[in-house]
Amino acid sequence: MNTTYKWAVVGMLWFVCFFNYADRQAIFSVFPLLKKEMALSDMQLGIVGSAFMYIYALSGPFAGITGDKFSRKTLILGGLLFWSAITLCTAFAQNYWHLVIIRALEGFGEAFYFPAALSLVADYHGKDTRSRALALHQSSVYAGTIAGGAVSGYMGEHYGWRSSFYCFGGLGIVLAFVLWTLLKEPVRGASEPDAAGHGTLIGQGGLGEILRGAFQSRMVPVLIFTFMGANFVASIFLSWMPSFLYTKFHMSLSLAGFSATAYQQLASVLGVLTSGYLADRAAHHYKGGRMLIQSFGLMLGAPFIFLTGWTLDVPVLIVAMVCFGFFKGMYDANIWASLYDVVKPQWRSSASGIMNSLAWLGGATAPIAIAYASESYGMSASISSASVIYLFVGIFLLINTRLYFRGERPTTIA
Repeated sequence: MNTTYKWAVVGMLWFVCFFNYADRQAIFSVFPLLKKEMALSDMQLGIVGSAFMYIYALSGPFAGITGDKFSRKTLILGGLLFWSAITLCTAFAQNYWHLVIIRALEGFGEAFYFPAALSLVADYHGKDTRSRALALHQSSVYAGTIAGGAVSGYMGEHYGWRSSFYCFGGLGIVLAFVLWTLLKEPVRGASEPDAAGHGTLIGQGGLGEILRGAFQSRMVPVLIFTFMGANFVASIFLSWMPSFLYTKFHMSLSLAGFSATAYQQLASVLGVLTSGYLADRAAHHYKGGRMLIQSFGLMLGAPFIFLTGWTLDVPVLIVAMVCFGFFKGMYDANIWASLYDVVKPQWRSSASGIMNSLAWLGGATAPIAIAYASESYGMSASISSASVIYLFVGIFLLINTRLYFRGERPTTIA
């Protein structure tokens, strides 16, 4: 396999994923402007945030199964065209229900990206480079989140809330056409020593066979439950942190949009790249090595979630967000590499879709739950309480990894 091209694939998908996250994050930075213009309550804003997440989650299994049966390149770039067009349409929304419907459609379009893209990357990168490749790809999540939050906040403050949606939507459409001739579909299972050269592996059969293939390992439900808890916490930060900083610390809209994303996400880039390297090394010595790295990231990140919500001091807030971001990156780097350690190539897109779906169903409840809790306990206490969830799922993953693998050495999944 061409070494240069397999890393070029990661680079191309990095930019697609960048827009995937920039487009979904942009709206949260202009919540204060939407609230004022459309006279929306915090609960209505929470529903706007959750509309994307619920449809994204419900579309996940279908998107995953589709990725195992059809061209992943077509799904990735077709999805980019669709959700970019919807992002552009956001600029034309005139009322609350327009926002809800548009966000739901965007969730449907974006759902097709991750299962197909991650499966495609795994076919270019075997166990020796998979964590690093997926970690590098994961860094685009943070870059896109920063850009979506910061650019939308700045443009919203200076040019109106609609301006950033024209920008992100238009650029995404251009990128889809540029990559159509550059991205190539690999043979499925090409990176697995026991599968390479045996032709294209396509997941066949009905729903029962798909579920049996995806859940062949007892670690899959453990990884899904852990992701649900971690994503619940992440959704709190994505949806409410800009408004939290705007209200509690009296930051400008631009500064709140930047601060809510940049400190945490830049630290996550460092955490994800560090963890990707460590996880590839750990996986050589212990089959559950990637999962152990994830559990450490969750447990070490929990105290800084509490501190983020509780502190009254801006420098302490920044330190807490940076530390949380770094340890979050340790977990995020191996979400999919850990899953692919226990799922065969022909079922990876389906397994990714199911896992992503259930995780985002958990995450979709966060914007509404925090809006409701903040009415009684305040936003600070509600954010701090999320640290308990992070700590719990970290311990849960650690215990189950140790019990399941019991010192096993690495084996090839093929």
